[in-house]
Amino acid sequence: MSTLKEKKLNPMYLVAIFFIMLGLSFASVPLYDLFCRVTGFGGTTQKTTMIPNVVVDKNIGMRFDTNIAGNLDVRFEIKENKLDIKPGEIRNAAFVVTNQSPNIIKVISTFNVSPDSVGKYFNKLECFCFEQQAIPIKGKREFNVSYYIDPEIANDPQTKNVKDITLSYTLFEVDKFKK
Repeated sequence: MSTLKEKKLNPMYLVAIFFIMLGLSFASVPLYDLFCRVTGFGGTTQKTTMIPNVVVDKNIGMRFDTNIAGNLDVRFEIKENKLDIKPGEIRNAAFVVTNQSPNIIKVISTFNVSPDSVGKYFNKLECFCFEQQAIPIKGKREFNVSYYIDPEIANDPQTKNVKDITLSYTLFEVDKFKK
């Protein structure tokens, strides 16, 4: 006969671990989104209503890039694809989408900022991104982005030498994602 006690795993611990893991899996998306917005990870930009009160005397080249996903029958252009901006200066960018198809097209756009390290300093006051837009048959719509670069970009060792920023938009057809 053995004098050692057999250790058994309590099933309540397994149930508790299961529910903790389940809760973490549901919380992971909002927590990752929060992490990206706070740190600017992956070029995530900031959405704000605050207007800067300082303009730094340093020119940064701002470039815009437009892309179309799939075989969407539209033209997607920016009126001015390259300009200089000073951190703290508020600017607007005008995008034009022209529907070349015989149907109304519903589109949505996403964006990315590069280099990734400037994402937390790129602030949008107004943007058409992530909002469904209808483009009439053979019609044209203009969309604006109002933005500024946070003056703190000049104080961050990772971004103080940034000379160019690219804001890239991609246009998707909404109906393609419903299928």
